[in-house]
Amino acid sequence: MGKQIYIIHGYGAQPTNHWFPWLKEKLKADGHQVLIPHMPNSSSPDKEEWLEALVNEIKNLDSNTYFVAHSLGCITLLKYLEKLDPLPSFGGFILVSGFSAPLPSLPSISPFTAKKVDGSKIISATNSRAVIAAKDDYIVPFQFSQDLSEQLNASFYLVEKGGHFLKNDGFITFPLVFDLLNNIIKKSGS
Repeated sequence: MGKQIYIIHGYGAQPTNHWFPWLKEKLKADGHQVLIPHMPNSSSPDKEEWLEALVNEIKNLDSNTYFVAHSLGCITLLKYLEKLDPLPSFGGFILVSGFSAPLPSLPSISPFTAKKVDGSKIISATNSRAVIAAKDDYIVPFQFSQDLSEQLNASFYLVEKGGHFLKNDGFITFPLVFDLLNNIIKKSGS
């Protein structure tokens, strides 16, 4: 049975950028429903507007729902999940170049990380959690992603060379994310 998959883009991006369209097409070919919400004003993102975008776009969060988020999309997804009361059990997520601490290089987005994420609440809602980072990420130092994976008790995948996994870094496809997501979906046994 097809799953419901949301791909959440990051700062300065659009749903049509980087590897998002490729991943969407690959997943749709496998019979999944895929949505890439358009996050408003991505070049000067506002935390409340971004959270509202997810509230409006994400329907029926359940065991067939999976998320792939990139960069600022990661903390936005986590804040969204944290606010749900109760937070229903859902399929799982993959966070790419995620962070949950203020980034020295981007002070304008510090409202997103002002309050610590309630990791335990999110951990209890899903068994499938993964974080991907690149050693040579020049926007989000990989230690930030590693810290995030520890907070969420998530599997951590460190790639030698990937930069920030942007089109400029050569990422118009991203097989690692596709394969990981497929493994997570298979593991949840449907």
